[in-house]
Amino acid sequence: MSTQIEACVAEGTTKVLVIYTGGTVGMQPGPDGALRPVKGFLNKKISGLEELKKTGMPSLTVIEFDELIDSSDVTPNCWKKMAKAIEDNYYDYDGFVVIHGTDTMAYSASALSFMLANLGKPVVFTGS
Repeated sequence: MSTQIEACVAEGTTKVLVIYTGGTVGMQPGPDGALRPVKGFLNKKISGLEELKKTGMPSLTVIEFDELIDSSDVTPNCWKKMAKAIEDNYYDYDGFVVIHGTDTMAYSASALSFMLANLGKPVVFTGS
């Protein structure tokens, strides 16, 4: 389902799993100038953020969906994959950040709020 990539950040006491599903934030221009998802690009950008290496910052792990999703193409199966990623990693992390395209982020966040009712840990959706 996804490939795990360890972010190179200073180890903190709080562990956060970043789940990259797709969206503009992790895209790069292709030869024709059109934005395209690039495997590993977002992790490379996150790993290069000096702020995340400061003392007291959480320890991050980034996973990417094998197939990055254009959020206009999100389906209930995609919601199941997101929920499964959280379920599979629930006991290893203190919180979760889902990076998602903005077209349907509100729908996905709403669906997961029902799927993960009474979770007990924060799940934050963000994108650009």
